[in-house]
Amino acid sequence: MRPAGQNLEKLGLRDVFLNFLKSEAFGGIFLFFAAVLAMIMANSPLSEMYFNFWHMELGVEMQGLAHAFPFLAHLGAQGENGSIFIGFSMHHWISDVLMALFFLMVGLEIKREVLFGELASVKKAIFPALAAVGGMLVPGLIYFGLNAGTPSAHGFGIPMATDIAFALGVIMLLKSRVPMALKVFLVTLAVVDDLGAIVVIALFYTSTLNYAYLGLALVLICVLIALNKFGIKALSPYLCVGVVLWFAVHNSGIHATISAVALAFCIPVRPKFDLQDFNPHVSAMVDGFVRSKSDDQVFLNESQVKNLRNMRETITMVQSPLGRLERALHPWSAYCIMPLFGFANAGVRLDDGVDFSALLGFDHIFLGVVLGLLIGKPVGIFLITFLCEKFGIAARPSGITWGEILGAGMLAGIGFTMSIFVSELAFKGVENAQQAAEISKIAILSGSLISGVIGALFLLGVAKIKDKVNK
Repeated sequence: MRPAGQNLEKLGLRDVFLNFLKSEAFGGIFLFFAAVLAMIMANSPLSEMYFNFWHMELGVEMQGLAHAFPFLAHLGAQGENGSIFIGFSMHHWISDVLMALFFLMVGLEIKREVLFGELASVKKAIFPALAAVGGMLVPGLIYFGLNAGTPSAHGFGIPMATDIAFALGVIMLLKSRVPMALKVFLVTLAVVDDLGAIVVIALFYTSTLNYAYLGLALVLICVLIALNKFGIKALSPYLCVGVVLWFAVHNSGIHATISAVALAFCIPVRPKFDLQDFNPHVSAMVDGFVRSKSDDQVFLNESQVKNLRNMRETITMVQSPLGRLERALHPWSAYCIMPLFGFANAGVRLDDGVDFSALLGFDHIFLGVVLGLLIGKPVGIFLITFLCEKFGIAARPSGITWGEILGAGMLAGIGFTMSIFVSELAFKGVENAQQAAEISKIAILSGSLISGVIGALFLLGVAKIKDKVNK
């Protein structure tokens, strides 16, 4: 018989995971509606307003500073009369700044999973990790094989990604028809997939390097590591250094979102106040609060206010800095940043914006992305996990059939957010880059939609077969 505390702990962890699933699923619903609204806007009488809005500049213009302080020219675009504009277009604010917050949250999730979650041990991590590797390699090879020798071959990273919010949104709609173990498998696969996408972006979608800024970025990362090693638990020093790190990485030639991942890996995990000391410490402050009360008291006295402040500080200190930041970022990411990114990037003009005769003829971007998501993802995930189990390298989690693994692989073909993000980087500097990006977006939307529908129907069919077998 297990101790009651252990049952409560397991129940608490299960509740945390279920809350994560539900929030991601609702985020996927918001993301879906944002993408649909973008397509409607892009093909309506409001299309010009929609596209022009994302090119609007938002920032601060400072007059007469370029000549007095030449180094400030690196902060923005230099205009007439020595003015400097510090800012970006609306599209770049979303893709470079807001998405950095999204990548910060992704980095925090990866660190948490590696230290305490499904990736904390080799035994638990190896099966979904290998599945993620197969789900990245095969789609990338399919795309590259179709586009080898063309300028579009650099887009091989587009079909590699999985959109966790959309995939979980679909799987949550199936409710009890899908076992919890499969949901855990898909979440863990997506976390490793996100880590793989970060590596691909850093290695293959980096422009010409500015070594001065790259050196500054490395120094700042060392500062973050030192803050962690010296036991600094407050988040503000890390975030302040992180802002400067974003600027350094942005100007180094590496995509700025990588700075957010580096920052996430340096955020402390351990709280300032140990859990075992929390109860007696707070109890002492509560007792002090009660003892300070008088019979005719109407307002709080100074001693009681001091006790309340100490309790608030202690409650903050007992929480993990990583956990606090992740909880703060998650609703913004799920309900604001990702839908806004989808709304800014999913709008493709279907009348005269894209030459549909070029969909199959413009290299093979469309086929490469669609086949990579639709076929490459499930085949890669299923094949590598099947072989690994047969050779004794890894074993399936209990309660999951091979049919469900294949169905999860189909849902992993929903690439939306990260795929679109990679497509924004993949064709920079390529001739007809705008057309290539538009075709890739149509392919991502098509492949993701088909993957989601087929994956859901397939898992429903597998569930019915399991029910018949178990009767």
